[in-house]
Amino acid sequence: MRALRANGRMTVSELVKDLRITHIGVRHHLSSLLAEGMIEGREERHGIGRPHLVYRLTETALDRNPSKYYKFTNFLLDRLKENLPPEMVDRLLREVASSIAGEWKTELDPLPWPRRIDRLVQLLAQDGFIAQVEESGPDQYRLLEFACPYSKISLHHPEVCALDASIFSHALGAQVERTACIRSGSETCTFSITGASRPLTHD
Repeated sequence: MRALRANGRMTVSELVKDLRITHIGVRHHLSSLLAEGMIEGREERHGIGRPHLVYRLTETALDRNPSKYYKFTNFLLDRLKENLPPEMVDRLLREVASSIAGEWKTELDPLPWPRRIDRLVQLLAQDGFIAQVEESGPDQYRLLEFACPYSKISLHHPEVCALDASIFSHALGAQVERTACIRSGSETCTFSITGASRPLTHD
């Protein structure tokens, strides 16, 4: 479960390599987790050949995250909306987003592209996100979030989810646009990033 939480989705072969146990051992653990409803497997086809089964954590597994602050946050946002006008709530959320982006920007600004984006993914992981970045074209990158620690909050308060793009844009100093969202039924929250034309590094 830790491997899947860290990587988002993995095949049996990837789990074998990551965990350094046998295929039989991995399949044994996967069978148990499937029976408990902790993971799900989906077929994915890449090019010619048989599709691969890719495994990922379910919402039930993600809810086991020890930091279950979403209940408190939902309660807090409910009370704010009941007692403050919408424009005031929006301003408060934007101030929070600006503070988060400002902390990240201080660390990201000295880094060259695309190391800046790689570091953003690491910062997201520290905050409970499961994300990865990939090149999508010249000067273009795609940031994928496979799971979000405040997904349940955004179901009741979608404005929280909508601030992500502006946080990333400010932190990276780049143009960022959300192109897909888990809350709307997509498998990932996807962001298109326009940045410098240098290949991604993964040291």
